[in-house]
Amino acid sequence: MASLSIISLDLNGRTHSITSGVKSVANDVYSPLRQAVVDVLNPIGDFFAGAFHYGAVQSENQKLRATVGALEQAKAEQAFERNQLRQLTALENLPFLGSLPTVMAETTENDSSNFTMTITIDKGRADGVDVGMPVVGAGGLVGQVIQAFHHSAVVQLITDGQSKVGVTFGNELTGVIDGQGPDTSMTADLVPPHTALHKDELMFTSSLDDASYPPGIPVARVAAFHAGAGASQETITVTPMADLDQLAYVDVVLWAPTA
Repeated sequence: MASLSIISLDLNGRTHSITSGVKSVANDVYSPLRQAVVDVLNPIGDFFAGAFHYGAVQSENQKLRATVGALEQAKAEQAFERNQLRQLTALENLPFLGSLPTVMAETTENDSSNFTMTITIDKGRADGVDVGMPVVGAGGLVGQVIQAFHHSAVVQLITDGQSKVGVTFGNELTGVIDGQGPDTSMTADLVPPHTALHKDELMFTSSLDDASYPPGIPVARVAAFHAGAGASQETITVTPMADLDQLAYVDVVLWAPTA
């Protein structure tokens, strides 16, 4: 009986040993497999969570861009309206016109090509506007009416390649300001060499007989000048006094040269 008990105990121990060994092997095999499954499933879960989060962020970004765009547009519109108000206010009282009558007009078209620089305004013969009449802006002379229709007119700007404006400056000195077309500085010609000049000197429409403009309207400011050796005249570049890039509104001067 004693020997049988020993055998029984031995078998139980061996069975436990075998079972433990099987569990150990199973754990050794299953653990890496389980970790591999976890490693695979975790990125998939992260992907779907991240995809959902990315979609939400993208939607918020689109809303933010739309809001910023609307604010920028509103800001631009406000700036445009403020500029128009400034022009209208300035045109109500132009000191250099004195008592000369004017008609305020709105610019409807801006045409610039090669040497041609013109604007179209919404006032014409029905409003008293006619060919040859001066057109001014807040800073000074803008140009001259070259075509007049019933309810509109075309104005040649002083920067146009065909524009010529007789001017006076300094101590009764005279010259002619020539337009040179788009992106080119205007020049003041017919000024004798070594004439006394200084930078930023103002030039005004002259009061000479048969002048095309009433006297005293600011035309341009001296930007640079020099006289080359043996030159027959001073080389002068000038900039317009009126802001020709901002011409939402202008005044047509109801004036014509005396015959």
